Amino acid sequence: MRKRRIFFSILILSSAFLAVGSNGASAAGGQATSVLLENLTWPEAEKALKKVEVVLFAVGARSKEHGPHLPLKTDYILAEYLKDRVAREFPLAILPTLEYGYYPAFVEYPGSVSIRADAFKATVEDICKSMNRYGIRKFYVLNTGISTVPPLEVASQELAKSGIILRYLNLADTDKKLPSGLLKQEGGTHADESETSMMLHIAPDLVEMSKAVKDLDPRPGRRGLTRDPNGAGNFSPSGIWGDPTLATKEKGRVIVEATVSEILRQVGELIEMR
Repeated sequence: MRKRRIFFSILILSSAFLAVGSNGASAAGGQATSVLLENLTWPEAEKALKKVEVVLFAVGARSKEHGPHLPLKTDYILAEYLKDRVAREFPLAILPTLEYGYYPAFVEYPGSVSIRADAFKATVEDICKSMNRYGIRKFYVLNTGISTVPPLEVASQELAKSGIILRYLNLADTDKKLPSGLLKQEGGTHADESETSMMLHIAPDLVEMSKAVKDLDPRPGRRGLTRDPNGAGNFSPSGIWGDPTLATKEKGRVIVEATVSEILRQVGELIEMR
């Protein structure tokens, strides 16, 4: 089983590379679209940046708990998949995915890493300001977190003072586009019916549904997750917030396509902004 998981992970990342090659050509050999800056020399990057309106980078945690049924790198897998889909549609310059962020809700679960909100905000700002030196003023953050939204909003406001435009994905925007009644769980936002369904669609070999459990603290007004039944957060011995046992691959397809559609809409609007 472990060998299969490793192989599937490599396959996902390899397909992303093939879909957007170092020269920016699509996998089908069609017209050049996006370019992965990490694959270029600096003179090549200089030329590439003169041909694009927007620089995109994803934020996808590679070390953040997702219950007993999903790997720590779940956000990273989702971010890489979504990044590849968007790269096929627009001429973008793409930076490597930011693999750490502000995730304070999960620090009680081993393997989870969270950096300070101000450190995360400053990192995003520094990335944009670095690229702004080369003439880029519009940026899109393909954000796969929830707690990362407030720091991104502050970063957007701060960058605007320097004439830099930053837009980012807020998954709440995608939720509004989902068909009514698609999700059946009583509540939840983490390693839940929605996120598990997306993984069943994108990377089914990495999902262990036999270990998925419903975990939803009914007490209102609590924030974050805790393994301590007497703690201040939502008590979750599993690290789940929701009911992943209701997840299906078909639900995942619907959620993924709605997410891609919303990202494409936002990126398209950003490209057109003047």
